Amino acid sequence: MAHSTSNVGVNPQTGTIQLEIKGLAEPKTPEAERICREDLNELITAFVQDKTTVEKGLFDTELVPEELTQVRMGKIVKEVYPHLQDEDQEAVRQHAIAALNLVQQAKKELGGGGGGGSGDTTQNTSLLDGVRKYALSVRELDIDLIDRINPFGEAYAILAKSMSEERLKQVAEVIAAKRSTLTLEEARELAKRALRFKQEKGRLPELIATDPWEKRMAEGIAFLQRKAKESKNG
Repeated sequence: MAHSTSNVGVNPQTGTIQLEIKGLAEPKTPEAERICREDLNELITAFVQDKTTVEKGLFDTELVPEELTQVRMGKIVKEVYPHLQDEDQEAVRQHAIAALNLVQQAKKELGGGGGGGSGDTTQNTSLLDGVRKYALSVRELDIDLIDRINPFGEAYAILAKSMSEERLKQVAEVIAAKRSTLTLEEARELAKRALRFKQEKGRLPELIATDPWEKRMAEGIAFLQRKAKESKNG
């Protein structure tokens, strides 16, 4: 069901695409506002060039997208802007993922093209059309929905077309063989997300949950509890 009015617009002076996204955290400080306005490309570049992130996004058949959009991007934001408070780091993370995933979905709506002509104005208009088309195709554009999109989904589709099926299978098998259990750092990040979950839902994530992201957060807590027990006993 489409919205009755569009929540997508464009700034005629700058050509910047503007969106209303439900639940999107707003930066609290001028520095975080500046980062959201000017530095998102830098974060997105670091994200798509991160080897572990790319491998998981392309070939991990058990991937829960939030492991990339929340945990991996959260880690990058923390490394690049360690001086920001947690709430500002989260706002920056959300803005970066929203920018990345909405562009990916816009290109998908445009049939993988992303541009209709050689001029910047034409390309920007075409991309805006794609973003608007995607925004109108969902009931409500919100940050939870955006976090549940694998940023590399479209890249896999392109890769699948350019590589033979046998080669694609070989690469996927190598990645699967390298898949490891959680690291301590990943478990801590999952536990932080679990606390946010508790604040919103009034309970901690459960290991028996049907939702894969809730289950993954619960696994992070269980990992830390197991480590604490091992340290105590050992």
